[in-house]
Amino acid sequence: MPSSPPALAEFFGRKVALPRWGKRNVWAAAQYIESQRHRNTLIAMMAEAFAAPVPPLPIHRYLASLPLPLIVDAWYDGAMRAALAGRSDWGEVQGITRAAIGEERWWRTYDAAGKSVGAEEASGWTTVLYKPHGSVVPDKNFLIADSDYVEVLTEIDIQTPIPPVIKERRTRVGFVFIGCRFDDQMLRTYARQLSKRSAGPHYVLAEPGEMTRNERHFIESQEMSLLRYPLASALERLAG
Repeated sequence: MPSSPPALAEFFGRKVALPRWGKRNVWAAAQYIESQRHRNTLIAMMAEAFAAPVPPLPIHRYLASLPLPLIVDAWYDGAMRAALAGRSDWGEVQGITRAAIGEERWWRTYDAAGKSVGAEEASGWTTVLYKPHGSVVPDKNFLIADSDYVEVLTEIDIQTPIPPVIKERRTRVGFVFIGCRFDDQMLRTYARQLSKRSAGPHYVLAEPGEMTRNERHFIESQEMSLLRYPLASALERLAG
């Protein structure tokens, strides 16, 4: 399974001959596929890339064992949902592309069984799993192409694409960004707007390796505490 945006771009490149500008930029690569091969082809490729169920890691199971009000998962696999499967007091909110479905909605809401439910049900859940970019399960909702993000990024400054339950719960919490990179403007925008008006404090757990100047500036400007530690060791310690 592709585990990062560059890896997903490489996956696309094995399926389609991409122009040079799309070989390392997954959003541009996805836009090229959608433009040249149709949206259905792009969705089929995404479904193939994430078809194999991903067993939850110890960190997933540890997080699932806690009564956390909010878990944000920024990738497309279903490992966190699988880890939460033993509980019934949680549900999931996923970002969707409005252009593809022709609906005036920014998100869909699912209960623990994967059934689509009204957004109002989320207020009663102990834990909300938020997948801002969508997920392969349960309905193959994907924000991936440049066109998917046009409306989102246009309105994200005024917060309309962020579900009300997320806006409410973040006022009580700080965020711990585990293994997240902020080396792309879109990723920084999402992180900034998601953590806006939250209680704080915020922490970034990152590998000791090289970090770009933009990443360092972003972390400093958002007043996040940077924890440089080998990720595998840190997750092992966190998960006990």
